[in-house]
Amino acid sequence: MQPIDGFVLDRTEVTVGQFAAFVAATGLVTKAEREGGGLVYAYGWERKPGWTWRTPYGTPADPREPAVHVTFDEAAAYCRWAGKRLPTDEEWVEAAYTEHRASPPPGFARGHSYPYPTGDTPAGANCLADCGDTPALDYSAVLERGRGHAKAGTTKAGVNGLFDLGANVWEWVDSGGESTMGTRGGSWWYGAAQMRRDYEASKPRDMAVVYIGFRCAAD
Repeated sequence: MQPIDGFVLDRTEVTVGQFAAFVAATGLVTKAEREGGGLVYAYGWERKPGWTWRTPYGTPADPREPAVHVTFDEAAAYCRWAGKRLPTDEEWVEAAYTEHRASPPPGFARGHSYPYPTGDTPAGANCLADCGDTPALDYSAVLERGRGHAKAGTTKAGVNGLFDLGANVWEWVDSGGESTMGTRGGSWWYGAAQMRRDYEASKPRDMAVVYIGFRCAAD
């Protein structure tokens, strides 16, 4: 985990392999599994039979892929099981845009805030079209647009040495809502605009979607 400012944050999104260990220990059956599949947005929301955290695009996932098709409460349960918690919206934003490392590498400066989680530009993130070449997996044959997500930790490390806070998959944050909760960072389905600090989104907390994952924080 990466120290930020009074808390620490996972360096990558929680992976299928990590989520599998949680499921094996707890017996959780996710909402997407119970309902026959998670959701994809094409011409409106569409349920995709068999698309779950195990098989995010209908085929078995590599253990290093991000865990998606997970609701806010399922993500929170994983973090509690791991001795952590979901980050607040404020924590996520601080980690994504403001550099806190004492000696960051070239391209980053301690105390500086950046427009994107990747730094001054969106280059290196796994977004739809305007982030440059990234090592995304290619699930385009089963998608209306985009190629799908990349394996955790395989794109460019960004602010605070963190991976994929911009694009790849949206991430659940604890925004203090009741029926809805925040999602941050954009995803492979969107361009660079959704990666910016001022772009706030939310979803029903019981929604399980192909492009929403999560990472955990701790005090």
